[in-house]
Amino acid sequence: MLRLLRFLTGAALIPLCVAVTLTLLDLLRLVTNAGSLLSPETAWLLTGYFLWLGMWFFLPSPVRVYVVAHELTHALWGLLFGARISNLSVTAKGGSVRLSKSNMFITLAPYFFPFYTIIVILLRLLVGFFVTDVPYPLAWLFFVGLTWGFHVTFTVQSLMTTQPDILEYGRLFSYVVIYLFNLTGVGLWIVCTTPVTLGSFGSILATHTIAIYASVNDEICTRTHFILNTLKPKLVNLLYFRG
Repeated sequence: MLRLLRFLTGAALIPLCVAVTLTLLDLLRLVTNAGSLLSPETAWLLTGYFLWLGMWFFLPSPVRVYVVAHELTHALWGLLFGARISNLSVTAKGGSVRLSKSNMFITLAPYFFPFYTIIVILLRLLVGFFVTDVPYPLAWLFFVGLTWGFHVTFTVQSLMTTQPDILEYGRLFSYVVIYLFNLTGVGLWIVCTTPVTLGSFGSILATHTIAIYASVNDEICTRTHFILNTLKPKLVNLLYFRG
């Protein structure tokens, strides 16, 4: 029953995935029309991202580095939800960590929480507490892009194999949640590196979400009405002959 509920929840969130996707496309149009797509901030962010893609395709994959991030992310989110952590193990072939409790966020966090990117951002904030003018501000964005690329490539690779984390909550539900969190993260990067405001992001997302769910509701009502009108004469005839 619980698996069915998760499947239905995942299906109900698919229109929201479409809304988030359309929102990101609209944000990209906004920054393109404003001439901000290739701002210094965006350029450094994308430079780091595409540099990682080159490293990913042409250099050996640092699997152990990813496994460390994966297991530490489980542990971190476990701590956030009050779990006790023990038996953290990392090898070249994989890793594991024992938690006293688990939930959807703890289980799926490594697939939507860019561990090394968050470390870069936290270090940037920490330096900002001690230094008025943070040195090399664009370099920080470079490392954000580099670590974000690391997260994206390893996440995609992981999802192409059988993952117990994904199976625990069902493929559809897990994929939808991971997609939503990752695309929302991309939207926040756009807000942080371009003139687009968080208010604009939220407003466009709300508009698309309402429109898409309204369209889905209209389509369901139309289909249901058609099916009922089609079946009604047959049911009447069936009841008539039985009577």
